[in-house]
Amino acid sequence: MNYNLVLLPGDGIGPEIVAQAKRVLEAVATRFGHDFQFSSHLIGGIAIDETGDPLPPATIEACKSASAILLGAVGGPKWDDPSAKTRPEAGLLKIRKELGLFANLRPIKMFDELAGASPLRPEIIKGTDILFFRELTGGIYFGESGRSGTGDDETAYQSMTYSVGEVKRIVRMAAKAAQGRSNRLTSVDKANVLEPSRLWRQTAAEVMKQEFPDVQYDVVLVDSMAMHLINRPADFDVVVTGNMFGDILTDEASMLPGSLGMLPSASVGSDGPGLYEPIHGSAPDIAGKGIANPLATILAAAMMLRHSLSLNEEADAIEAAVAGVISDGLRTADLARGGDSIGTEAMGDAVVAKLA
Repeated sequence: MNYNLVLLPGDGIGPEIVAQAKRVLEAVATRFGHDFQFSSHLIGGIAIDETGDPLPPATIEACKSASAILLGAVGGPKWDDPSAKTRPEAGLLKIRKELGLFANLRPIKMFDELAGASPLRPEIIKGTDILFFRELTGGIYFGESGRSGTGDDETAYQSMTYSVGEVKRIVRMAAKAAQGRSNRLTSVDKANVLEPSRLWRQTAAEVMKQEFPDVQYDVVLVDSMAMHLINRPADFDVVVTGNMFGDILTDEASMLPGSLGMLPSASVGSDGPGLYEPIHGSAPDIAGKGIANPLATILAAAMMLRHSLSLNEEADAIEAAVAGVISDGLRTADLARGGDSIGTEAMGDAVVAKLA
């Protein structure tokens, strides 16, 4: 099979971790007889530096014609000026809109060997395996915003807006995923306070009753969900929620396994290429030191093979290779907790060796 894969290394540690994921994909192509054609393009801070645009038109066109897209990370202190004309993160928001990527999938899964890296007790996190569906192109991040007045009277606002159609499509996608797992779906909202959440709850309930009566369905308020993720995370399977709530809850949940360096994500739409990336940031403090953990990006590559290319056996092979290096005791600095560790490239070497 022939596939056109676009790489968006971005900023900070992005180029280092994407390079290791590319090596893993090349090993998959060799083992399974595929032809992966790679091309790299600009996004984020480096794109601002070189073109003045965090998402240049050339990058958009390349992504639209790709089979799938693998992203590293964007941003860093260099571009943090709040008065700047544009910021690296604007490139992320724009590419999601351009490609119609309305659903963000974030799996939170424990590796038994890494239980000691979690800030929670092993008996609390044992068996945790949650798949979050975060709505990605609506809500407050894309709502009408502005400022008015001056001095102490200056006021800022940003509106939260959701349509019935936006809620239906993300809930349907999450419910279908639940049918392929443990047949349980939890919807998270703030319907006791927010009108958009009341619409969300009403619409989600109708979809579940009419289209997925076989799925065990429940609703949790976002503040309660934040608490439950700490005291009983293993009780949840598939979770669906809006843009802002999903952003916050998935970052909270990301610490259950003990390191952001282990967690991939996927942003997908109804059709067209998906965007795959680690959930961590650009980590500029360790960029160029060769110590970043590439496993989240490698696992994102596995998600890419499964969700965009329908190469399930190949995705399984990558995930088994990652599980194998963890079982062998290999750790990057973020997982070692002061013990022996290996670098970015050495971890990539180990995963490639498992695949071979």
